[in-house]
Amino acid sequence: MDRIYLDNNATTIVDPRVKEAMEPYFCQLYGNPNSLHAFGTEVHPAMRLAMDRLYAGIGAGDEDDIIVNSCACEGNNHVLKGVWFDLLRSGARNEILTTPVEHPCVRNACAFLQELGAKVTTMPLNADGIVDAATLRRHIHPERTALVSVMWANNETGLIFPVRELAEVCRENGVLFHTDAVQAVGKVAIDMRQVAADFLTFSAHKFHGPKGIGGLFIRKGRKLTPLLHGGEQMGGRRAGTVNVPYLVGMGLAMEMAVDNLAYEESVVRPLRDRLEDAILAIPDTLVLGRRGLRTPNTILASFRGIEGEAMIWDLNAGGVAASTGSACASESLEPNPVFVAMALGDELAHTSIRFSLSRFTTAGEIERTAQVVRRSAERLRAISSSYGDGPGAGTTAKDGGGD
Repeated sequence: MDRIYLDNNATTIVDPRVKEAMEPYFCQLYGNPNSLHAFGTEVHPAMRLAMDRLYAGIGAGDEDDIIVNSCACEGNNHVLKGVWFDLLRSGARNEILTTPVEHPCVRNACAFLQELGAKVTTMPLNADGIVDAATLRRHIHPERTALVSVMWANNETGLIFPVRELAEVCRENGVLFHTDAVQAVGKVAIDMRQVAADFLTFSAHKFHGPKGIGGLFIRKGRKLTPLLHGGEQMGGRRAGTVNVPYLVGMGLAMEMAVDNLAYEESVVRPLRDRLEDAILAIPDTLVLGRRGLRTPNTILASFRGIEGEAMIWDLNAGGVAASTGSACASESLEPNPVFVAMALGDELAHTSIRFSLSRFTTAGEIERTAQVVRRSAERLRAISSSYGDGPGAGTTAKDGGGD
């Protein structure tokens, strides 16, 4: 039985063309790029091309910085903890504004800084499940707020936040703005010439590049204390020998992700909608977030009366890989924070399944997944104590889908 991979928000397959581009830099062109001999200097053209592809991919200016690091988790920590050293610990402006649905690396870094004395304020979501500019205006204070950190797209729902408008509010108030764009690269167009964000993070393995490498965009003129001190790599902003083969792979993966944006809309989105329609045809199901507000590849569905973990086991047995939410929180037994933040109640908070497609997903895989999901829902509800004659009897969850 062929397996079906629908957990692309957790990680993606490395595109075979990316892997091929990386291979020479392991055993043939392997010199340290900081060395002055030929073994070092011969890798510089590939590094320059890779960096050019990153700058072009997100619309960064020549005088902006893109710092190559290990992943977006590192990048997000770099921003939050760097701003702590630069602004927050002085006490003049010590507030971070954020949302209740950020990735765990942002939430936990904020909690750590709160222990050190920072004030962290979590802004509420609106009826669409996002933080809008009006909400930010009610919370931001130019004499108190140092940083606003809001993700570009949510890793579980796929809901897209209005980062362009949020960044403008921050600029008007002289407040730094950071966005975690991990789930946006390759799914929506990103142009930092049009978005006034000061910091942006991304990770290659979310757009068919290798794991273990990512990037941090820093706007021209923005100070940010390094997270790692050592040599002068990355202009002294991030010490450590550059991972040349992975940088080559990330650069090509970025270029290909941008080139495939039209495909995401014309092919991936219709496939996502086809699966979503099949899920919503099952009684007592809910999909979070309106379709038009989400990235083209993501469904977060709730099946009333079914524990998410139980369905994941069923799907896996049927050859389908999905998840119950963020891979970085998959061991937690806490209610899904998105359901909590959107006030959907404890009853549904453990019933979510996330399906996330990629450009490698096929129509045949979607048809087979729909069949496996329906069979699983019928089987699990037949043995569920909370469905049928249980507490969930006679209720129907409304579709959050629609445009």
